Amino acid sequence: KTTVGNTEAATPPTFSISCECVRKGMSVLRWLVRRAPLGRSLTLVGHRRTDLLRYIARHACCAVGLRSDSGVCDCRRLAGVSPRFHSCFADWSYANGTPKRKGVIHVFEKSLQNYCAGVQVNSFSRISNSTDPQLKNIRDKRPDTVGVDLSLDYGPNPTIPQRLIQNVPKTLRGYLQLMRLDRPIGSWLLFWPCGWSIALAAPPGCLPDFSMLALFAFGTLVMRGAGCTINDMWDRDYDSKVTRTAGRPLASGTLSMFDALVCLGTQLSLGCLVLLQLNWYAVLLGASSLGLVVLYPLMKRVTYWPQLMLGFTFNWGALLGWSAVHGSCDWNVCLPLYTAGIAWTLIYDTIYAHQDKYDDVIIGIKSTALKFGETTWMWLSGFGILMTSGLLLTGYSAHLAWPYYLAVTATAAHIAKQVWTLDINNPSDCGQKFRANRHIGLLLFAGIIGGTLLKSRHTSTDNPEDNPGTPKTSQNN
Repeated sequence: KTTVGNTEAATPPTFSISCECVRKGMSVLRWLVRRAPLGRSLTLVGHRRTDLLRYIARHACCAVGLRSDSGVCDCRRLAGVSPRFHSCFADWSYANGTPKRKGVIHVFEKSLQNYCAGVQVNSFSRISNSTDPQLKNIRDKRPDTVGVDLSLDYGPNPTIPQRLIQNVPKTLRGYLQLMRLDRPIGSWLLFWPCGWSIALAAPPGCLPDFSMLALFAFGTLVMRGAGCTINDMWDRDYDSKVTRTAGRPLASGTLSMFDALVCLGTQLSLGCLVLLQLNWYAVLLGASSLGLVVLYPLMKRVTYWPQLMLGFTFNWGALLGWSAVHGSCDWNVCLPLYTAGIAWTLIYDTIYAHQDKYDDVIIGIKSTALKFGETTWMWLSGFGILMTSGLLLTGYSAHLAWPYYLAVTATAAHIAKQVWTLDINNPSDCGQKFRANRHIGLLLFAGIIGGTLLKSRHTSTDNPEDNPGTPKTSQNN
């Protein structure tokens, strides 16, 4: 209280207690995410029945305090990985990975569950639903996050698409943000496998069909927006609890579920119109990918490999582009390209997932970032080797010339640099590395065009079967 004249006025409560509570909680969470998984999910080796809360409880003495920043807790360093030898609970006896002395564990579980239930991270990083009476005034005075505008998160230097979104009427802004038109990196990543496939399908010595490229560019823009809409409809409750996604139109309340459904129907109708411009083989092949689009947002709830499902979905254009030109797939060319694209998606989306891993642990979302943990660089290196091998096999099967292999070499170097310099605990660095992957798509696209233009000098044009890029119409002639 402060005295003003002869009256006493209540001063707003300080953040000292709440910030200390959050600091300790994040100390436990940081230790858990960085040290506990060790590439084996969030469970103990040999103790698969141990759940997340019990794990935190067992290691509370190691996680809270100065030792939480040492890399490995003293118990683990001295006694190995087995939890039954950790000195912090050496007097407990175990049965199926669960301590028999349950009283302390259950108290800690209940406390932690209440804490997590009472905290919701929003775009202002405030405690929004805490029942702590000391935070009541803070909670009541916080700015309302309902209807928050994503343009507030663009920073001091918004990109050109973000400036365009800021200048459109407010009634349309939410729909454009729902389609992610202000963040076009996803559209680029979806388009490049299509562009690669179309360029590979071009006849030797010829440029790719630019009208087909334009059609696919519009289609990827629309279908990426539809996929983001479906994702936000599934995840609107989760998005409101994650700092980076709390301002999305559905999570913030800018748009309703009915608004999103109308927007989704419009986008799917436009996508259907684009698909009907292709041959029937391509139409059926493209329509079969819709199931992947719908199921992908659910994978993060049931498996630590949702990025693999995203790879199947995002690289479907590697099959569709070739079939749109030739009326069928040449699996000798398309399948290695599709595999390389999946490996590429596992690389960039694992990097992307590291931005939200702390929030993902709190709300129970799974990802390869949590699965791999500190061994992420090893997994990404393996995916890079798989991607490079698939690209080399694609070039060999399509009889591409040396510019393509030069582009593959540059791509492998780009991936190696990303993996070598990646800081998985720095969200800003992860975001930059993720966005840099659009340059990989352009590099490979240029290499395929160059390799196709020079392909006639290295392959015989007398036998059309030796040239997978020769359209069927020219074979009939």
